[in-house]
Amino acid sequence: MTEASPRMIATDLDGTIVRSDGTLSDRTIAALARVERAGAVLAMVTGRPPRWMTEVAAAVRHHGVAICANGAVLYDLHTDTVLRTSEITPEVIAETVGRLRALVPELRFAVEYPTGFVFETSYNLERWDAESLGGRPVDPDRLADRSGTKLLAFHAGADADELTEKAVEAVGDLVTVTNSSGRGLLEMSAHGVTKASALAALCAEHGIASGDVVAFGDQLNDLPMLTWAGTSYAVANAHPLVLAAVTHKTSSNDDDGVAEVLERLFPAPPAP
Repeated sequence: MTEASPRMIATDLDGTIVRSDGTLSDRTIAALARVERAGAVLAMVTGRPPRWMTEVAAAVRHHGVAICANGAVLYDLHTDTVLRTSEITPEVIAETVGRLRALVPELRFAVEYPTGFVFETSYNLERWDAESLGGRPVDPDRLADRSGTKLLAFHAGADADELTEKAVEAVGDLVTVTNSSGRGLLEMSAHGVTKASALAALCAEHGIASGDVVAFGDQLNDLPMLTWAGTSYAVANAHPLVLAAVTHKTSSNDDDGVAEVLERLFPAPPAP
């Protein structure tokens, strides 16, 4: 693959193309639109659940496909439809919660579904109101009532990297553990499910090799995708481990770093 002719663009959202104020710039929206016009596949690859994709889908005029929940959900942005899921079974949810409670008693848990989520009444993301975001409070013993796309564990006072490392040691044989917020919020998917695994499956369906993929990211949950893709970019504001792992770097999310690259990869046609 030459940098000028990728067959797929895979980009994270928050911290990568979404600015610090939660918006997408007009420049970035225009650059994303170039991808499909050029015949390449555009994949938004995010930790967000599908219900958080509505505004993004509208902003990019429903271009592309989304891999949500760190690889657990494939979502069609053209039709706003969940295409498939990879879920954590109730038995694994129960075992994972049990081990983590024993390790860090201060943790509070929530379980994501393709639509909506449940959370312990003590679960609190500080600046977020879980019920207003589509959540429903349940007793702790009801967390494992059904399969979920993502298990969340929150500890307000924890160091994100240290907490993630402890959790990987404790439950890494049961689930895939990551962190994307820089806070004490663990994000857990079914074992082996990552942004990379979902992206690889999507590419296989389109007959696209990893060497034909250009990927962009900023956080630890992006690392599997970035190391799988043939060409990888970190935005300037990325986590130090991400900056060390990629093949290329670009400007920050607030300075339209992804758009800078896409404009080079997919030049606008010359004016008549």
